[in-house]
Amino acid sequence: MKKIYKILLVSLGVIILLIAGFLIFFNLSFPKVSPAPDITVEQTPELIERGRYLANHVAVCMDCHSSRDWKFFSGPPKESTLGMGGDVFDEETAGVPGSLVSANITPSGIGDWTDGEIYRLITTGVTKDNRAIFPIMPYPSYAKMDPEDVKSIIAYLRTLHPIKNEVPESSLNFPLNLIVKTIPQDAQAGKRPSMSDTLKYGKYMTTIAACGDCHTPAEKGKPLPGMEFAGGFEFKSKELGIARSANITPDKETGIGLWSAEDFVNKFKSHDPSISGFVPVNKGEFQSVMPWTMYAGMTEYDLTAIYKYIMTLKPVNNKVVRYEPPL
Repeated sequence: MKKIYKILLVSLGVIILLIAGFLIFFNLSFPKVSPAPDITVEQTPELIERGRYLANHVAVCMDCHSSRDWKFFSGPPKESTLGMGGDVFDEETAGVPGSLVSANITPSGIGDWTDGEIYRLITTGVTKDNRAIFPIMPYPSYAKMDPEDVKSIIAYLRTLHPIKNEVPESSLNFPLNLIVKTIPQDAQAGKRPSMSDTLKYGKYMTTIAACGDCHTPAEKGKPLPGMEFAGGFEFKSKELGIARSANITPDKETGIGLWSAEDFVNKFKSHDPSISGFVPVNKGEFQSVMPWTMYAGMTEYDLTAIYKYIMTLKPVNNKVVRYEPPL
């Protein structure tokens, strides 16, 4: 009997050593991306202004990295909180097994990061200390951004008002905490097409705005094949209820196939706070998590280019119930 116990203990010890060895090897091997590039971004007025436009109206970095005011339609970011982070995405709100907290990206949060470290984070999802972040921040889409556009965002972030806000570390449940390490890869940098090539330019803007991320339904975090841009991605909240993204394919019955370019542009511009102000929303009334007031700041040309590209996508018949109020 003692011999059996001894064999079992030795076997258990070997298993523990093998698991420990695997975890050490795995954590040393992943994420597999190149070191942060040695770059210095020049703080020119033109670059900063381009970054302001992208971060607030296209890639909408300020959407997740600020505090949103849900008393108003689409939860516009509070001006005094731009970049401070702290927004939480978890099982209840985003279907994420764990708790993801947006980082403080003001100079108080990333002031000691090099431009190269910020560049690597935006395009590969790997932090200064070599941690892989979950792609709820759509870095696979940002990886296709023109390097000059990435640099413009960095230039703009350096100009944000420093806000002291210590945010808790994000955490993921097993095995996602290991899987997430395998997702990052070196960016395949794109090139911003000439604006005269409307379709290519529209595809580029649609990509860096990550429209497909929210407008494609998913199961267990994986986009459903054949349902690209067909809507139905759920955003849940005890306070707000359930909001679902719209079908924006050219399907004429359930999508936007009957919309004109003017209809598309006007839909966005109708939410411009400089024109309509912020619209109050009472509990139980229709609410959207899409940052309409931010996208409303896109130029008419950029919105039209996005529309023209979307009209080339495969129509998908998918009727979406856009909103369910909280119980």
